[in-house]
Amino acid sequence: MSLNQCNDSRTVEVIPHNPTWRITFIEDSKQIALAMGENVVTIHHIGSTAIPSIYAKPIIDFLIEVKDIAKVDDQNLAMAVLGYEAMGEFGIRDRRFFLKNSAAGKRTHHLHTFEAKSPEIKRHLAFRDYIIAHPEVAQKYSELKRELAKKYPEDIQGYMKGKNGFIREVEKTALEWQNLKFIYSNLSTLTNES
Repeated sequence: MSLNQCNDSRTVEVIPHNPTWRITFIEDSKQIALAMGENVVTIHHIGSTAIPSIYAKPIIDFLIEVKDIAKVDDQNLAMAVLGYEAMGEFGIRDRRFFLKNSAAGKRTHHLHTFEAKSPEIKRHLAFRDYIIAHPEVAQKYSELKRELAKKYPEDIQGYMKGKNGFIREVEKTALEWQNLKFIYSNLSTLTNES
């Protein structure tokens, strides 16, 4: 099952960036870290709510790096106490996915959990960091999201499919950009040590 199939009836809504998303991420990360315990390596804010100045669906995405992905299943009850529904791999191998809704039943959180060193982590972080570092790309993404939300107000699958080509293209560029940053950083370190 894909994320698109999770709740096909969701209304597609994108709104201007809200600075409280970052505050919610920080506060909720503390609770998540306590619930998941020593298995947590780090928690990242990803998705459009992590990108200042762009429109986003008001759903906060968390990327949780853990030492052992299998141990995440042992924490499903602790996560349920916090209001999260465990979805298992949910269409992506070696992932654990959790959903959270508000009291009114509106989706508020997505938790993507991967074992540290998973290529999925690099992919998500490269996309986020590239978009933040390139405001012109961020604005194109924001405009696309707004157009698709108008075109598919009651069709989350249509909205997601409409973004897919843009995301894949930017993701490829972002991974290349991230690799170049790593190479230049190492060259700079070597030059400074000489």
